[in-house]
Amino acid sequence: MTCLSSYRMKLPLFNVVKATNCTCLPKYNINPYLGRCAHSCIYCYATKFPSFNGPTVPRLSLTEDIVKMAGNTKTKLPVMLSDCTDPYQPMEENCKITRRCVEVLAEYDFPLLIVTKSDLVTRDIEIFRRVPTVVSITVTTLRKDVANLIEPNASPPSLRLSALERVANEGIPTTVRIDPIIPTLTSEKENYEEIVSNAAEIGVRQITASTLKPIRGFFSSLKKANSEVYEEICKAYDDGEWISGYKYLKREKRFTMLKEVKAIAIEYGLKFAACREGFPELNTTICDGTAYCRGLLSEYLS
Repeated sequence: MTCLSSYRMKLPLFNVVKATNCTCLPKYNINPYLGRCAHSCIYCYATKFPSFNGPTVPRLSLTEDIVKMAGNTKTKLPVMLSDCTDPYQPMEENCKITRRCVEVLAEYDFPLLIVTKSDLVTRDIEIFRRVPTVVSITVTTLRKDVANLIEPNASPPSLRLSALERVANEGIPTTVRIDPIIPTLTSEKENYEEIVSNAAEIGVRQITASTLKPIRGFFSSLKKANSEVYEEICKAYDDGEWISGYKYLKREKRFTMLKEVKAIAIEYGLKFAACREGFPELNTTICDGTAYCRGLLSEYLS
């Protein structure tokens, strides 16, 4: 029974939910940690799922299971780390579960897609150089006061930019996710311009943008945290709509914001894509950044 179980253990495919306008191409996804991310971002959507509620839990079994999963998976699609709980949690510095995963995946020649808000990602640059890798770091604002409000325990934006620069200097493709754009809080043109100009200067290749899509309970939590900000954001969503458990801004509002970000990205010579928005016409590349690590991309786009 144990042998059969090990044989069947494979890398899990990323769950594409078409109802939420997801346009991701096939890829695998690994979450080295479960529970609520220690970064404590007020806009976290992962708490919508039972496995990502409660305290952060390290998946210690992955340090052994990842060998079986990689060995039993034959198609070399990119592997994303990760879609919910940040793979570079503060506890990753000691647990090193993410490091073990990327080491094994690199040994088996799987392309890597790293999605994080932590400058700890630079620790594993040596591994990223071994296989096609894309490092995507979320930067919603460069204003420290706003970042402290919405992403209180994540690496400061300045350190995220420094991390991107270090990775890019190694020739590893990097992307910036302006995700989410929060109406009235981070939706000013000046905010986009500041992020994109800094990204372009340090060698980032792509900007991916997405508007805030609150889950149920978000507004009540925000009201407790900051009643003034709550009033402004709540008003912006008055005419929005619920789609698959997420509150979307009115379509016209979303399009206007994203079109503005795209124009700035193009001005600075960067690729652009919107994530889960329903505007494929705005995209000049794949939203998740895997265009830079997919050897079979032409087959998907032909």
